[in-house]
Amino acid sequence: MHRTTMFPENWWDLAAEATVGDAAGQDVVALRAEVGLLRRALAGRAVIDQACGMVMVLAPCRRGPARKLLVDMSRQCNTRLPEVAAAMVAAWEGEPLSRLMRRALRHALRRLYAEDPGCDPSPPDGATGRGRS
Repeated sequence: MHRTTMFPENWWDLAAEATVGDAAGQDVVALRAEVGLLRRALAGRAVIDQACGMVMVLAPCRRGPARKLLVDMSRQCNTRLPEVAAAMVAAWEGEPLSRLMRRALRHALRRLYAEDPGCDPSPPDGATGRGRS
């Protein structure tokens, strides 16, 4: 038999009370903490994917090198990857990148073009925008 359970809309915000000897309560607390981490990871993932797509179009390169470029920028700026990705998306929408991020982007692009022969710094001749044929 299948049973559907309805939870209140903000059920994850409810505090779980667990005593030291209450294993089930401790499991609930651990699971809620894990759910919180997964929610934050998923929220950052969307903006990272969007920024990767932008880099793939503009560089032009494949997904792996595009993500590596964002990670490289993140390390250079000492900033979390979702924050770098959000800044890139905001730049696409007209907000200027900070001086530190512009510098990190230039260095990351130079490294990308030097390391990955599949990336092409010159604009493609065709309409695909995907680099060399």
